[in-house]
Amino acid sequence: MPKVKVLIVDDAALMRKLLTEILSSSPKIEVVGTAADPFIAREKIKQLNPDVITLDVEMPKMDGITFLRNLMRLRPTPVVMISTLTEDGADITFQALESGAIDYIPKPKADFEHSLSDYAEQIIEKVIVASKVNVQRLEKRIHSVEKMKVAPKLSVDEILKGGGKPFLNTTDKFIAIGASTGGTEAVKEVLMGLPSDVPGIVITQHIPASFSTSFARRLDEYSNLTVKEVRGGEQILPGHAYLAPGDKHLIINRTGAKYICQLNDGPEINRHKPSVDVLFRSVAQSAGPNAMGIMLTGMGADGARGMLEMKEAGAFNVAQDEKTSVVWGMPGAAVKIDAVEKVLPLEQVAREIIKYASKATK
Repeated sequence: MPKVKVLIVDDAALMRKLLTEILSSSPKIEVVGTAADPFIAREKIKQLNPDVITLDVEMPKMDGITFLRNLMRLRPTPVVMISTLTEDGADITFQALESGAIDYIPKPKADFEHSLSDYAEQIIEKVIVASKVNVQRLEKRIHSVEKMKVAPKLSVDEILKGGGKPFLNTTDKFIAIGASTGGTEAVKEVLMGLPSDVPGIVITQHIPASFSTSFARRLDEYSNLTVKEVRGGEQILPGHAYLAPGDKHLIINRTGAKYICQLNDGPEINRHKPSVDVLFRSVAQSAGPNAMGIMLTGMGADGARGMLEMKEAGAFNVAQDEKTSVVWGMPGAAVKIDAVEKVLPLEQVAREIIKYASKATK
């Protein structure tokens, strides 16, 4: 099997050296070149024909966003953005994802020597996944971070035990969404298609803690809903969406006739924190048939078992189809174990939520 050919574009010599060493350590990857700015990169792309490009967000002579847009227009190539862990860095990264980047990874922290193996696992995995994506059919799908491997893979039982108390009947409904790679743009597209009076929505998206606040703000700006990053204790209200922070599990509890968002600081589940399995199991236990589950694009299988528990508790579940998913890992895993009632292209998910909401109010 041929190796994935990678071009590294970064103005910092240290980052070019670090990324070259990391990616070259994988037997599946060949670093075919590096470039210090977009103009050099443009020539090397013509010469080297890379399968994947890693691109710094902040670049000299031409900013990374402009370069990315030109690249996607003239020579579509899978791109993984290398982003700074700042608010501005997060905002620019989301612009890059909207412009066609496959995924992104934050630059390592100052003490990266202590987490270099974890960082290496993530960037290698992201580059390999990016190489398999058909960029021609992306249609500007956003692609987000997954916190990968290294840590032991724990099950949702570490956070919430199975079973639980029987839920009480209520007319209140809400929607639970899980997503990972490609999910930030997919979630945004779904929310943009919803009216302001839709039942409340809770979201677990695999995303770094430093980016989740910016993501919630971006969703709030683009949609008709009031979108908040969960702080803990929020009541789920119609017309509102609640995003799990990037370093806590989101759990939904029932208090009387109210559904309440709570945060849990337990270990990573399925190597993720927040974990979709944690959210979906809590929804199964607290809401049962009063909830709708949505599984959007994402790598791995986090959330599939929780979605099956939701279905067994009476929830109505939908998965994004393979054609419109950046990675059909999580929705595919849910479909495989028969955890969903419908498999739909992304552009039809909002319509299905509206249909569900109209039935719920009758």
